[in-house]
Amino acid sequence: MKTPAPNFLSALSALRAIEEGSLTSEALVRACLDRIDEREATVRAFAHIDRERAIAHARQADRGAAAGPLRGLPFAAKDILDSADLPTAYGSPIYAGHRPAADAACIAAARQAGGILLGKTETCEFATLTPCATRHPLDPSRTPGGSSSGSAAAVADGMVPLAFGTQTSASIIRPAAYCGVVGYKPSYGLINTSGLKHASPSLDTIGVLARTVADARHAVFGPAPAREPGLPRVAVCESSLWAAARPETVEALLAFARRLERGGARLRTVHLPPGLEAAVALQARLSAFELRHSLAHERRWHHDRLSPRLQQRVEAEADLSMAGYAGLRESMRAAQQEAASLFDDADVLLYPAADGEAEVGTETGSPRYGGLWTFLHLPALSLPMGRGPAGLPLGAQLIGAPGRDLELLAAAAFAEGCAAAD
Repeated sequence: MKTPAPNFLSALSALRAIEEGSLTSEALVRACLDRIDEREATVRAFAHIDRERAIAHARQADRGAAAGPLRGLPFAAKDILDSADLPTAYGSPIYAGHRPAADAACIAAARQAGGILLGKTETCEFATLTPCATRHPLDPSRTPGGSSSGSAAAVADGMVPLAFGTQTSASIIRPAAYCGVVGYKPSYGLINTSGLKHASPSLDTIGVLARTVADARHAVFGPAPAREPGLPRVAVCESSLWAAARPETVEALLAFARRLERGGARLRTVHLPPGLEAAVALQARLSAFELRHSLAHERRWHHDRLSPRLQQRVEAEADLSMAGYAGLRESMRAAQQEAASLFDDADVLLYPAADGEAEVGTETGSPRYGGLWTFLHLPALSLPMGRGPAGLPLGAQLIGAPGRDLELLAAAAFAEGCAAAD
């Protein structure tokens, strides 16, 4: 079997090669930079790169200056996360050339673990719905999804093995599904959000885009021994939103469920309770209200530099009072309590990750399949499950019980193995 080029290795494979001495960090970083040079004009995944700094840090790692579970591994970070030595523009012309004083906590932690920040990836404007420049790596006429557009495209195209993204509705799950990579949105608050330019503080969650489930797990939890995947209890969760999914998505998802069952998983079907069906609309209202307040400065001083779409978005809940907002937060807590019953006889839920393949054009797709689970603060993961009519990836979404991220990752590793064996 032909050995993949260094830049196409999984994160763990690259780390093992560096540890064994068959690969240097500098060679890996240079391979990633060469791929960026080759493809960036088409994919447009990166907002900022400092090649010389990345190579210098790789050389330091090769001399033993770096230690930790990410030693010598290049990573990228969505440009909604502050970085002290690269500009951070949040996808907006308002902040062109902005240089934060400190790294976001997740970037600082990854660097402390030995990782090398290769660059900042493109984000939709303030991590909302206004598209950025990034194109789908397999078909540039299509969207890579959003708002973690650049992170998903960069990992999928061999530009970097690992990237941070963020999710307020479905901004990790959908781009991962479109681009055919693993997208892991942890439980709310698991990854510290200090240094994130917030859109909706009650919902915003930092996660990772990676090539394998094991890579995503390692990026967040480090080298601690993984739990045995075992034979998970999987509940196919049906809801009214399935009506919006394309037929090939539903067919592929049910076929994926049957593969899990053949692999030994215990399979059942559940229906989303009416109270949780209604919570989908509450998530949209809560995120719009909080976005309006998060961008209070930009609305006041730079309103004309917000995109027309964002100008409309920040006015969507302008009439909602603080009392009404408090009521929305109480409804969120009640919905979270109700959601716990979905896992009475299931370890994970199986759900669509997107309508189908990536759409033609620049629109980033509907967040409908992620908004509820983000509202409920549940961990979720998008996993490739096949290809659609145009030959582009389709994604399955696995949702874990409250705070049970390691169990979700174990079930996802099992599902990944079933998909590979089929």
